[in-house]
Amino acid sequence: MSLLGKAAVAMWWSVRPEQRSEFGDWHSHEHFPERMSIPGFRRGSRWTSTTDVDGFFVLYELEHYDVLTSKGYLDRLNAPTPWSTKMMPHHLGMVRSQCRIAASFGGGIAGALATIRLSPHVGRAAELQARLLNTLGALASKPGLTGAHLLLTDTPKTSSPTTEQQIRGNDGAADWIILVSGYDSDAVDAVIAGQLSPPSLQSAGAQGGPTLGRYRLAFTMTPNDVAA
Repeated sequence: MSLLGKAAVAMWWSVRPEQRSEFGDWHSHEHFPERMSIPGFRRGSRWTSTTDVDGFFVLYELEHYDVLTSKGYLDRLNAPTPWSTKMMPHHLGMVRSQCRIAASFGGGIAGALATIRLSPHVGRAAELQARLLNTLGALASKPGLTGAHLLLTDTPKTSSPTTEQQIRGNDGAADWIILVSGYDSDAVDAVIAGQLSPPSLQSAGAQGGPTLGRYRLAFTMTPNDVAA
């Protein structure tokens, strides 16, 4: 799963069981096509948590960082459709990070994904990044795996929250994000229990208590799918 472009929006949230069916319909048939119609959006993917019955992860891959402040994107964020306005309050515990892609290794679309949210210790960011790049670069070609990526949150400076943010309430944000994908979920799990386990990350320069997530692919779309 090589990431497309130089920037991304990474999001985690929960949806209650009674809203899940409508959420899936809206997100697949309206929201994804809308986002993929914005210039600079290269791919969107939605992932269902395998450890939290209510949890989702969504990733938008962007051609370049300036897409985050482009008129096309901001216009959509500030003019949600009636269906989006209805569904946004059901995005519970939203963590939304606007990121630069620091490194992306691998290729293809995989069915299993792990996300790791972490932060570097003060004074150890360069050391941590160097060690992660070395580790991630070696992982993508391992049996069972297809991709390993590092995203660094870099929130654009905007004048005010968008309409969608106001509907949801206060969004959280991650700091650094590691993504590991594969066609074998056991191989993905082995990575986050081994080379990228919390003790290993702390030894490399990360703060304690990273947030781990495990997911399976639910849906993905590119602009070509909208055009088709």
